[in-house]
Amino acid sequence: MKSLLIPILTQLPLAGTVLQAQSTPPPRPKTTAVLVILTAKQGVTPQQVMKVMPAEIRATIELYLNGRISQWFSRGDGRGVVFLLDAKDLAEAQTLMEGLPLHKVNLVDYEYIPVGPLMPLRSLMAGEEKKD
Repeated sequence: MKSLLIPILTQLPLAGTVLQAQSTPPPRPKTTAVLVILTAKQGVTPQQVMKVMPAEIRATIELYLNGRISQWFSRGDGRGVVFLLDAKDLAEAQTLMEGLPLHKVNLVDYEYIPVGPLMPLRSLMAGEEKKD
């Protein structure tokens, strides 16, 4: 029994290291843009939105011309738009959206999703460096 216990005890520090490494979350990609999904609030009518649209269009065009909106799309369900903002973090993206007329009259909700480089590519590149 004692002879079985010694090999097990010598492996415990290694097992702890492996378990700790497995519980560490993978690194997050650096945020290079923020995807913003804009949706009309529940109960908001198209007429309410259309009253604000001329000012909203001018403001979003200004963001686009200033390089802050890199891409924009209409939602397929007709309930809003999707912006890809050139923003370094969520706070910067929220500040940009809070300046828009539809936000100022509280007609829309936002979902913010930070995005960045595809992380598996880094591990692929690290594997290539080892081959050289």
